[in-house]
Amino acid sequence: MILEVAILNVKLGHELSFESDFERAKLYICSIEGYISHELQRCIEIKNRYILLVKWQTLEAHTVSFRGSPQYQEWKKLLHHYYEPFPEVFHFENLND
Repeated sequence: MILEVAILNVKLGHELSFESDFERAKLYICSIEGYISHELQRCIEIKNRYILLVKWQTLEAHTVSFRGSPQYQEWKKLLHHYYEPFPEVFHFENLND
């Protein structure tokens, strides 16, 4: 299992629109083979900061299957214009397995 971690800084004043559009966009990521689950959490201290945690079966499920899919193009249209700056994404593996 691979954990994708992205810190999302949303443009100030666009938090509610982002959350609403994320509700629509999550259907695209959930449809990808190799997707396991995700969580979107809002920061308490910085109201326009979020963390997205996505569990994938493999790194390629995210980097190849999702990012190369038509679903990703729709995800981008819905969400990428909210970010400032554009988020860095990292992948982690569990050392306890």
